[in-house]
Amino acid sequence: MKVSDILRIKGGTLFTAAPDELLIDALTRMADRDIGSLVVMEHGELAGMITVRELTQVLVKMGGKVSATIVRSAMDDSPLTCTTETDMDEVRRMMLERHARYMPVMNKKMLMGVISFHDVARAVVDSQNFENKMLKAYIHDWPEGQAPAESPRL
Repeated sequence: MKVSDILRIKGGTLFTAAPDELLIDALTRMADRDIGSLVVMEHGELAGMITVRELTQVLVKMGGKVSATIVRSAMDDSPLTCTTETDMDEVRRMMLERHARYMPVMNKKMLMGVISFHDVARAVVDSQNFENKMLKAYIHDWPEGQAPAESPRL
């Protein structure tokens, strides 16, 4: 399974922020849309990522007073990215290694979407459920009177 499979199911809605916009406006957009991240775009290119993690860190650092803070001062300016062709096993490894919950999907310099750890987990569970269903159907349709061949002993 590849990242393109997740994006096909998830859809192409993207939520972005500009690096020089007020952080409170980005936070409001995240709350209104019930999302955990915004991709920060500048001049049509990926500039960074703002997630709940960065927002929490800046809120603690600023004592909750972020009215004059801009996105650039809180964003991760080198977020983990992948492509539509990245294999899901690699995405899981990368996300676990960097403790990343969100990952922009890029095609060269073009933003194709964002996948979350939740999207990855859902894809894995759906894939396993499909495989289990196929195995159960296969076992259920086993011809009567035939026993499965024994596996060779080593």
